[in-house]
Amino acid sequence: MVQSVELLLDDAADAEIRRQWQLLADAGIPSLAGKKIEANRPHITVAVARQIWPRIDQALEQLTFRPLPVRLGGLLVFGARHPILVRSVVPSEQLLALQRRIFAAVSQCPGIPANVHPDEWTPHITLARRVPTHHLGEAIHAIARDRDFPATVVGIRRWDGDQRREWPVARGR
Repeated sequence: MVQSVELLLDDAADAEIRRQWQLLADAGIPSLAGKKIEANRPHITVAVARQIWPRIDQALEQLTFRPLPVRLGGLLVFGARHPILVRSVVPSEQLLALQRRIFAAVSQCPGIPANVHPDEWTPHITLARRVPTHHLGEAIHAIARDRDFPATVVGIRRWDGDQRREWPVARGR
C-alpha cells in the first residue's frame, strides 16, 4: 500500500463532492460513495510514498498553514484501462507553493511516484475509480452539468494505507 499527505476541504465543498459521489452511484457508477469508512472523505493528495517516516510527520506538523482558497474545476479522466474520474483543482500559485513545501518534506521517503513531483503534479479530487470504459459517458453525464465552484483547504492530514488510518498534521491557523 501507500502513505500520503492530503489536503482537506471545508464542509460545503466536502458536501458538494459527496453529492457528486452519490449522483454517480445513483447512475450505477461505482463511485467513492460506496466506501463506508470514516476516513473516506474528499481530499487533494499532494504527496505519496511507499512509506512516510515518523520524523516526516514531525516536520509536517511544523509547517505554517493557513486556510487556502481553491477552485474546483472541470472533469478529467485518468488512465485508459481502468479509468479514474476526477474533478480538477485549478492550480494557483499558493496551492502549488504548498504542494512544493510538502513534497520537500517527504522527498527523501522511498517509493515516491513521478506524478507527485513538483511540476508533474495534477491537483484533483477523485470521484470514481475503475469506471468501466463503456460507462464513462454515463459517469460524465451524471455530473458534467455541475459548474466549477470555490472551496477552501482547511487542513492537512496523513493517510496510512497499510493501517487504514488517518491523522491531522496541520490545521488552519
